[in-house]
Amino acid sequence: MSSVLKATKRSGFKKSDITELRNAGKLPAVVYGYKVENTSIYVDEIDLVKTIREVGRNGIIDLDIEGSKQKVVLSDYQSDFLKDEIIHADFLAVNMSSELDVDVTVHLIGEAAGTNEGGVVQTTLHEVSISAKPSDIPEYIEVDISKLEIGDTISIGDIRSDYNVTINHEDDEAIASVLAPRVEEEPEEGTEEGEETTGETEEKTEEQSAE
Repeated sequence: MSSVLKATKRSGFKKSDITELRNAGKLPAVVYGYKVENTSIYVDEIDLVKTIREVGRNGIIDLDIEGSKQKVVLSDYQSDFLKDEIIHADFLAVNMSSELDVDVTVHLIGEAAGTNEGGVVQTTLHEVSISAKPSDIPEYIEVDISKLEIGDTISIGDIRSDYNVTINHEDDEAIASVLAPRVEEEPEEGTEEGEETTGETEEKTEEQSAE
């Protein structure tokens, strides 16, 4: 799936130029990669957010730069976390017949059986590195943990055959585990009494010394 995103070449690079763009709802960006020279552009911020929602984080975008279209992916972006908005984007022009290395988010699905006995699910791998042609890149990797009992682990080897992509991890690399519930250790009986006995002994020793 792809979606068209219109872009315009950018010539102003001063801080005031960037500020003016952002105040107008435009997002400074750059496009580079397959058969494309590094080009500074800007896109409409709302259109970019809408496009990402349509195609997904790793989806193919038809970037229309003043009438010239190029298939790209959003390779990186910078955010202002205080304002919760994107402030810059990098687009990578891609060859649809060549594989890309990308990171894909892991989504755990189902409720681990071990949680019914108090077990705690621990996620150790939040993203998976894969190699795939642009059109084959999944939006996310789903991992079903519903059968995991306490002490069980699901690893890369358990999901490798579920996707028609190359997963760039070792088979034994853990994705998620179900840990046993923590048991608080109770203080040993007699500890306090022992402490008191020790105190009394010390007092008697001091009295004998004084005599």
